[in-house]
This record gives sequence, C-alpha cells and structure tokens, in this order.
Amino acid sequence: MPDPADLARLSEAAAAAVDPAWLVDLLGELIAIPSLGDEETAAQERVAAELDRIGMTVDAWDIDMAALRTHPDYSAEIERSSGRGVVGAAGRGDGPRLMLNGHIDVVPVGDESQWSVPPWRPTVTSDRVYGRGACDMKGGLVSAIAAVKAVRDAGIDIAGSVSVASVIGEEDGGAGTVASLVRGHTADAAVVVEPTNRTVAVSQAGALGFRITVPGSPAHGALRTEGVSAVEKFQVVFDALRELEAGKNAAFNDDRFAAYELPLALSIGTVRAGEWASTVPDTLVCEGRYGVAPGESPNEARRDFETAVAVAAAGDPWLASHPPVVEWWGGQFHPAETPSDAAIVDAVREAHAAVTGQRPPVVGVPYGSDLRHLVNLGGIPSVLYGPGDPRVAHREDEFVPIEELNVVARSLARLIVGFCGGSR
Repeated sequence: MPDPADLARLSEAAAAAVDPAWLVDLLGELIAIPSLGDEETAAQERVAAELDRIGMTVDAWDIDMAALRTHPDYSAEIERSSGRGVVGAAGRGDGPRLMLNGHIDVVPVGDESQWSVPPWRPTVTSDRVYGRGACDMKGGLVSAIAAVKAVRDAGIDIAGSVSVASVIGEEDGGAGTVASLVRGHTADAAVVVEPTNRTVAVSQAGALGFRITVPGSPAHGALRTEGVSAVEKFQVVFDALRELEAGKNAAFNDDRFAAYELPLALSIGTVRAGEWASTVPDTLVCEGRYGVAPGESPNEARRDFETAVAVAAAGDPWLASHPPVVEWWGGQFHPAETPSDAAIVDAVREAHAAVTGQRPPVVGVPYGSDLRHLVNLGGIPSVLYGPGDPRVAHREDEFVPIEELNVVARSLARLIVGFCGGSR
C-alpha cells in the first residue's frame, strides 16, 4: 500500500507543476482551429501531437464511420464522412486506471455580428479566454492535458494509468466516445471535463432529438380561409408539448437539479414552413430535444411524447384526419447516473478541496453528455467536472475563466496521483 503521506506530497508537487501560461497558450491554439461537426480532424491531430510531446503513448486512428453507424448506441445529427479518434495513455499499469474524457467538437458560432470578439481567434484578458469552444469544452480538455503534463514534469511515475480521450461528435450524439470504447479504451473511473461551474455532477438528464411534421392544405394567401395553415395547426401541437413539459417537471423531484427551473426541458430549436410568402403553408416541420429524467426509460419517454401529440391531434377536426408525424432522429442522449458513494466522486471532491479549500457540491445536470456512454455502455463510474459555466456555452462571446482552468488542472493533477498512485 502506498504511504498516504508520500502520495500527499506527490499530489502537491504535481499540482504545483501546472503551467498556467502553457495552458492558456494551448487553449488559444485549439480555439483557432475551427472544429465543427465533421471538421474535427485538424484539431484532433494537434491534440495527438501534444499528447505525444508530453510523453504519452498515443493511439490515433481513423474511425470506421460505416461500421460505427451500426452500433446500437450510435446517434448523430451530422452525417460524418470520416472521423479521427485520439487517446493518450501514461503510467505503468500496476494500479487503478483513470480516464479524462473531453470532446473537441464545437457548435456553430451563429451570427458573428453578435460577438464582440472574433469567435475563431482567441481573446485573452486578465481573467478570461474568449472564443468558440473556450468553455465547451476545449478549456476542460486542455486542463486535462495540462494535469498530465504537470504530473510528468514533477517527475512522478504513475503506478496505475491515466488516459486522455479527445473525442469527436459529442455535441450531436457522442460518436467519438462510442468509438473509443469500442476500440477497447476503458478505465476503472472517468472524469468528463465538461464545464460544471465548480461542482461535481454525478447524474445527467437525457435528451431525445425529435422531428414533427404537421400537415396543412395550401391556398392563395388572399383566400387563406380556404386553406389550412400548418403554422396554425402547429400551435395545437405546441400547446400540448408545453403541457407535457410542465407536467413532467412538476412530477420530477431531485434536489441535485434544484439550480434549474426546467431540468427536463422540451425545446423546439428549428421550425420550417411553407415555400411562398403569399401561399398558405401546407407543411410545417419542427425539430427539437425532449428531456428525459434519470432513471426514466427512453422508450417510455418516447411513448409519452407520441401520445401527447396524438391526443392533441385527435381533438382538432383537421389534425384528427391528418395526423402529425413524429420521428426520432439525431442525438439520442439517454440519461445516466453514477452512485454518489462511488470512489471517483469523493476522489474528485477531495482533489478540488485540496486546491481551493472547499468541497464542491454533488449535483445533477439537465443536458446530455458523454457521461452516458461511459456509464451505460462502458460500465465506468464517471462524473462531470471541468472549468467554466455551461450557461455561457453555445452562445456569443463564449469564455472560460483562467483561474478555473488552473484550479481544474491542479485538481486533476492531484486526482491522477491520488487515484492512480505514483512514486519518484
């Protein structure tokens, strides 16, 4: 058994070896490489090169996307023609195995005129790094790499093993983490370095992507009463979905999600209707995400959703004979949960407390993540823990506080030594 006092000294040395300037520089380099869905390879190659440079053994491979699409846990909104997997590993392998998982893909920047800083050019202030992916989640990924670098710079020989999995496709279904697990990359515990606002998340709600097609009947806009507007009929469906959302959230009682007004949100993200401004639209197609509670069966959630749409349609004379069509498409993020008494939960909290003086709370989060693949598919006890506030993700002027990058890197460095063991 390793001497606890020796591990404490080594953990402190590892945390002290984190290089804040190096961390910010690498994050800036990755922000400057746009890594939208199906465009992640250049950024993945940069990560692979850095993992190799700090002395990790790197497995970088071309993902067989055709084969991956047949996997039961695969889902995606983007049809990828190719993909690159990257996993770096370090350690003797004589003890516990820890995985640090982070995704390299980012969401589109939207209207760039709404940004006060260039989204693809890192902007560093005295306390923040701005740019697309700074928070979600290149900041977390770089903190993980910086933690491994610090352990190695401190001259610590890791007894077990630590791996850094840089994955693609998280934003639309988690293809990269599925590919890594299928390839055999596993661990005894994992930390997904998503932004968690200084908390440790052990539970995540699910999110099921849906598409609804609402039919109407066309007519000249000047004679709109002689047609049936698909937009107006969509309102019938929309009201039913809002009622479904309200009832589901009223019945959900989990204090770990207390920070969120709607932990099981049902959100419609796109709406397309009609082909001509002066024609009554004969079709409306909407797409969105449907929140699923931890422990809830995704299949039952789908049935509840479909029933709500069908009941609403049955009460409308037009929709009763022209029912909307529900499809399940894109990212199918199932809920997932790690027991709060799992060793990794307390290990992360203790590492963070050693750096900050405060134990972070254990929480749940309302959004999907690769936690579900690690837990549900890989059977790996996992938590979410990383720098930044998810409320600034997917928005203009996305940023991550520099201090949080450093805190997480130092905490992860301590975690690596404390969980995996080590010596000099």
